[in-house]
Amino acid sequence: MNGSTQIRFWLIGFVVFCLLVWLLSGVLAPFVTGMIIAYLLDPACDRLQRLGMPRWLATTVLLLLFVILAILAVLIVVPILITQVTGLISAVPDYVARATARLQPLIADLRHRVSAANFTEIQKAVSQYAGNAVSWIGTVLGSLWQGGMALIDLLSLVFITPVVAFYMLRDWDHMVEVIDHNLPVAQRETIRGLGREVNYTLSRFIRGQLIVCLLLGLFYAIALTIVGLNFGLLVGLMTGILSIIPYVGSLVGLISSMGIAFVQYDDWTMWVLVLGIFLLGQFLEGNFVTPKLVGESVGLHPVWVIFALLAAGSLFGFTGVMLAVPMAAVIGVLTRFALHRYRQSALYRQPPADPPDMDIPTVS
Repeated sequence: MNGSTQIRFWLIGFVVFCLLVWLLSGVLAPFVTGMIIAYLLDPACDRLQRLGMPRWLATTVLLLLFVILAILAVLIVVPILITQVTGLISAVPDYVARATARLQPLIADLRHRVSAANFTEIQKAVSQYAGNAVSWIGTVLGSLWQGGMALIDLLSLVFITPVVAFYMLRDWDHMVEVIDHNLPVAQRETIRGLGREVNYTLSRFIRGQLIVCLLLGLFYAIALTIVGLNFGLLVGLMTGILSIIPYVGSLVGLISSMGIAFVQYDDWTMWVLVLGIFLLGQFLEGNFVTPKLVGESVGLHPVWVIFALLAAGSLFGFTGVMLAVPMAAVIGVLTRFALHRYRQSALYRQPPADPPDMDIPTVS
């Protein structure tokens, strides 16, 4: 099999894979979730095996602990979040009225500084952009709700996902062995090296980023609650959850917190205090938490992660969001491998040809 045939084979395989994900996206979510759970728990299962525990028993123990912790988290956190969300929804009209009253002096000052025509244009622009933003947010939330309800219903979460996770975790090493045994012999070592790099990237990013999100959510929730910010627990936890997307969680949390603080406090020092919490959180995350848990050179640039999440979510829905980071890691590793091969090829290293000799007439 020559090089062009190999490229054609792998491209066809990739296209078929994307087509299957698109066609089956409505039923893949619990299976993808189970696979992710199995992948996250596999190192712990391997450690228990090395301690002498059978694989099936290690799998059972780990999944039982995981399910118990998930149930406890739901029972403890969800009622509090429901209370906070209900309170926030009921407080929105009052917050809008307060914000309007706070902004009236600024609006009046702006009216005196610009002409009537320009002020009217500014009002139209603000109204248009605000309306577009509200419409976009409503569309996104509606799509997420409908897609989430269509993709992951209660039965699949409660029953199918744990079953899939159990069998995949129990047979993980066997599945890897089968895949390794069927790799093309001529490229086996190359593919193994790429697989190790993909696994390193995923393990450092996914496991590390999940822990980072948990720590950030706890930090912001506790800190905002201590300073007395209304709905600080809700804002903090949502900031932690959205931090799986680089910079998005912190940006959304900062804007939400400052907006609530703006209408809740009359003292500007409290605004500075809320701002300081997020600046401290970003400092700790960027200098200590993320470098320690995720690493600074896992090969997944934040912009690439954001693009992968948005593109995969748009193409494949909720299933695409879950597959976005693994696919981004695979594509990133393959791209670096292709660039490395390109730099070693004659296409990159071949020196430019010497220009042909030309007879230049001499002037006597």
